[in-house]
Amino acid sequence: MGSGSSTCSKYPAEKNYPKYTTHDNLVRKHLTLEIYSQLYKKVTPNGVTLDKCIQPSIDFTGKILGLVAGDEQSYEYFKSLFDPVIDEKHLGFSPADKHPAPELEPAHLTEGELDDKYVKSCRIRTGRSVRGLRLPPSMDRAERREVEQVVTEALGRLTGDLAGHYFPLSDMAPEDEKRLIEDHFLFQKPTGHLMVNSGAVRDWPDGRGIWHTDNKKFLVWLNEEDHVRLISMQQGGDMKATFELFCRALNEVEHQMKQKGHEWMHSSRLGYITTCPSNIGTGIRCSVLIQLHKLSKDPRFDKIVEALELQKRGSAGEHTEAVDDTYDLSNAARLKKTECEFVQLVVNSVHKIIAMEKALENGESIDDLIPEAAKE
Repeated sequence: MGSGSSTCSKYPAEKNYPKYTTHDNLVRKHLTLEIYSQLYKKVTPNGVTLDKCIQPSIDFTGKILGLVAGDEQSYEYFKSLFDPVIDEKHLGFSPADKHPAPELEPAHLTEGELDDKYVKSCRIRTGRSVRGLRLPPSMDRAERREVEQVVTEALGRLTGDLAGHYFPLSDMAPEDEKRLIEDHFLFQKPTGHLMVNSGAVRDWPDGRGIWHTDNKKFLVWLNEEDHVRLISMQQGGDMKATFELFCRALNEVEHQMKQKGHEWMHSSRLGYITTCPSNIGTGIRCSVLIQLHKLSKDPRFDKIVEALELQKRGSAGEHTEAVDDTYDLSNAARLKKTECEFVQLVVNSVHKIIAMEKALENGESIDDLIPEAAKE
């Protein structure tokens, strides 16, 4: 299927088996020679081989998953490797388990208004993939351009407060680039192991672009780590409004795609299919930017965040530091709960964190507020 496809080696599996040295990844842990030999000669209908999927585990020695999907079928053709990696990454998800059906129902969310004194902004994002096309590690230029065409045509038919404009990275006016940078919307060519070592950054910036609504509350990235990243955001603590927009926009984009015969990749067992197995299921990352002058200085802070099933990042996201005690807190998992359940988890956890911050401001103990798991 054109450039980016893989072919099987003429050599036996044992001669091509990866040599891991200081590598720290889940592929190394689960990919025995026996499993490699079973999967080595398999090729998906789109031309993807196991070696394409495990390339990040070989080219990067740091602590990573080490596994990417080259297409939707990779999860099935190479399941004897994907399944144990998914099981460990998601803290228990056996081949018999099933991810729940989508729940894009904002009416099911309760207590979604968070205190603006502490929560500076709310954001919900997810990944989606267009069925019938290979994923970024394996796709060729024509497929990438087809993703761009299919999705921008759907976005172009949105109306009302969902109406917006598309800005392709390969043909962007200087004034648009300046504005998108100022709005913190513009994504750069990735340098991380997942993208570079999987080959997903080939032909940059061909086929890549950014679309956003005119009111700048809903944003779509095309052909970055996944085919599509869809993002809803609001200033302040109104997670309810953020989730309402997220659900409405996703449902409308999907409706417009189906009108033209297109759909997202979705599995009844794994949920929505994405490039990295860490993002399957909902793919959802519900986050708040929150200022915690007191709690962030408590030695138990990291344990509290973890016990509440959250992930902590710096003010500007992954691999950044907090500025003025402001952190990005989000759900740590993507699988085994619905979209609404994950947003509710974040809402409930942030309410608890704010209660601890207020208690510390008043000089009170938070011992009774700390989750039991953080006391161990």
